Amino acid sequence: MHDIMMIGHVSKDIIEDPEGVQHVFGGPVIYSSASATRTGASVHVVTKASREDQEKLSILHECGATVTVRESPETTSIHNLYETSDHERRTVTLLSSATPFTLDEIPEDTVKIYHLAGLFVGEIPETLIKDLAGRAPVAIDAQGVVRFSREGDMIFRDWEAKKEYLPHVQFLKTDAAEAELLTGTSDRDAAADKLLEMGAREVMITHNTEVLIAARDGERFRSPLNPRNLSGRTGRGDTCFAAYLARQLTHPRKEALAYAAALVSIKMEAPGVFRGTVQDVLDRMV
Repeated sequence: MHDIMMIGHVSKDIIEDPEGVQHVFGGPVIYSSASATRTGASVHVVTKASREDQEKLSILHECGATVTVRESPETTSIHNLYETSDHERRTVTLLSSATPFTLDEIPEDTVKIYHLAGLFVGEIPETLIKDLAGRAPVAIDAQGVVRFSREGDMIFRDWEAKKEYLPHVQFLKTDAAEAELLTGTSDRDAAADKLLEMGAREVMITHNTEVLIAARDGERFRSPLNPRNLSGRTGRGDTCFAAYLARQLTHPRKEALAYAAALVSIKMEAPGVFRGTVQDVLDRMV
């Protein structure tokens, strides 16, 4: 049994911003698994990659995750262009794509949470939300349901089936722009309210200044982000969400949110995945 099963493509990323260009092997499951395992959760990652790229997945094993790789003719590759140093808005181009997941590719392990860490629409078919919700609570990242590829260019569109599927979602994570797209409001508290009304049981909205958590039982908390620099901004949302999912397994929401905000603040100060310890995060929270 694992605490969290994370499902999603890895990605050969090209990251371009005003400071230069980086080539990294990334994707939500890489950032998320590092964050969750180093918080103390047991994690099973289910991903896809071409045969020649599978040797590059050692980073998943390094953090202690169990890894299941489904072979695909190609590995997903994405170009991220950030026009500003704060990395809040970006232009995304899909260069290649691994094949979508199917239900029979998902191991029938006993888990506490299914974390659907998709990069774009179609990678994890939305029908899997209902299928997996019958086994365990489901957590999803909104980018996997609002980010579409149009001849390679990644564009954002509202999730047409959100009212059908959100009632099957325990944890929904969006950034500020995605929350506005899904709800029509730039007010993050109002957006959280609307997403809860649509059926999600718990909503996380990330922003470059803070992280907000709102739940259907009325609890609502926010924690500031305080990175000393933004050199490790890529993977911020994935890292934060996974840290929260892992920490809330053993701690109340408020403490889990404060922990996640502190962890991702540390992560943003250096490129790559989070490599610190629980004690590093606790020290940052003081």
